Amino acid sequence: MGQAELLIAGLLVAVAGLSALARRLQIPYPIVLVIGGALFGFVPGLPEVTLDPDVVLVVFLPPLLYSAAFFANLGDLRRDLRAISITSIGLVLATMCAVAVVAHELIPGMSWEVAFVLGAIVSPTDPLAGAMIMRRLDVPRRQVSVVEGEGLFNDATALVAFRVAVAAVVGGSFSLADAGVDFVLAAVGGVAIGLAVGWAVAEIRKRTEDAQVSITISLLTGYAAFIPANAIGASGVLAAVTAGIYMGIRGPSIIPPRTRLQGLFVWDILDFLINAVLFVLVGLQLRTVIDALGGYSVGSLAGYALAISGVVITTRLVWANTVPYIIRALDRREGQRARRVGAGPRLIVAWSGMRGAVSLAAALAIPLTTDAGAAFPNRDLIIFLTFAVIFFTLVVQGLSLPAVIRAVGLMRDGSEENEEIRARLIAAKAALDQLDLLEGEEWTRDETVERMRALYRYRKRRFAARAGKIEDDGYEDRSLAYQHMVQIVLAAQRDALIRERSQGTISNEVMNRVIRELDLEETRLEI
Repeated sequence: MGQAELLIAGLLVAVAGLSALARRLQIPYPIVLVIGGALFGFVPGLPEVTLDPDVVLVVFLPPLLYSAAFFANLGDLRRDLRAISITSIGLVLATMCAVAVVAHELIPGMSWEVAFVLGAIVSPTDPLAGAMIMRRLDVPRRQVSVVEGEGLFNDATALVAFRVAVAAVVGGSFSLADAGVDFVLAAVGGVAIGLAVGWAVAEIRKRTEDAQVSITISLLTGYAAFIPANAIGASGVLAAVTAGIYMGIRGPSIIPPRTRLQGLFVWDILDFLINAVLFVLVGLQLRTVIDALGGYSVGSLAGYALAISGVVITTRLVWANTVPYIIRALDRREGQRARRVGAGPRLIVAWSGMRGAVSLAAALAIPLTTDAGAAFPNRDLIIFLTFAVIFFTLVVQGLSLPAVIRAVGLMRDGSEENEEIRARLIAAKAALDQLDLLEGEEWTRDETVERMRALYRYRKRRFAARAGKIEDDGYEDRSLAYQHMVQIVLAAQRDALIRERSQGTISNEVMNRVIRELDLEETRLEI
């Protein structure tokens, strides 16, 4: 078996095994995967893993950004847009500056330009692990949406800042005015390209009836926005995010139900695989990174790593406990005062600022040489410190975040459940209204209309009882009993089909087709 085959097989085994271990330990899988990847990297005989930054930035990043934007809670993002914008821009720049100051003063020979490169690399957050923990512990959706919204947009700020800082090192010059213009143009260009791609994709998918073709187009949409934006110097991150948000708004009204359902399953497994492989690859980089740092003592490297990680975390905590009060002093409108949150929710959001694969990809994208032909200063050290920050924030903050959430005592207030019940009531009422209209049509049968009306009337009463609008006359118990009975009947049908297939009476293709319909019927029960 060649090295490539060995690496692919190892990745698949690592992803499956470590993900199963993470589920068993009830720990978010990114934490277990990055630790396991780091340990696997030192296994004798394994090939050295070199992660091409172009692979991460161009192959992995666009679909992750697109899917996160597509499934984002747009209402929450809109309500907290100011807070998300401030952290996505202001906190990123503040973190970059704080890291640059400490790195310049602490690390001998590190210039200001190189220190700012390091600061830009470790400034963006990766919300995956934090959001998983927050959802599992029933943190209110608003805090989860803030963390995910920040993770959507701060990559754009960080990568533009990184590009400017690297240009200053490589070219030996820096202009604050030029950097500001570059940032604005990159943002505007990225949003414009994202909107154009989103509109074009929506028009194509609206006219596409084939589910496989439509889902394939959705898988390519992130690339269609990211690559051209990147090619012209605009923000590929904002382009992919904008396209995702646009399709998230229009998609439900133009994509057929079966295609939408199949696409949801495809994106669910694809998101998991991309994230899982990325975090294992991040861990596998450790041996390569350490081998390149023979000139530094273990103590010095550990000190640098702890210092930079501490600055990253402390800056975020300080920001969360200072900037909101400044904003409150400046904006005392009643509507804004009603949206203020206490120190506990802010602490949870601040402690969820873990770093991930985007930071490592940016570190690996540092040029090998400057325009003068000299080696890029401290390149190996920057890569090591980036890995250390990723490892430290994922492991230390990730493992301690549940304790922080429990200590704060921030739990869901039931508003999300009430919102879901309200949505189901609206759907049931719409169904009854439509049945009233259909009753007068010549092609409908009275008994069919009445049967459907009874179904939706019961559903309406059930959810009205759950909402506290009417007295619960055993609606929930009867519904659960009915669901249990249907599940038993569906299981009997599957068993009969499997027996017939085993006896050769029906083909495997026919069996799977009918079972798929039974499975879809069962998924409808929990409504």
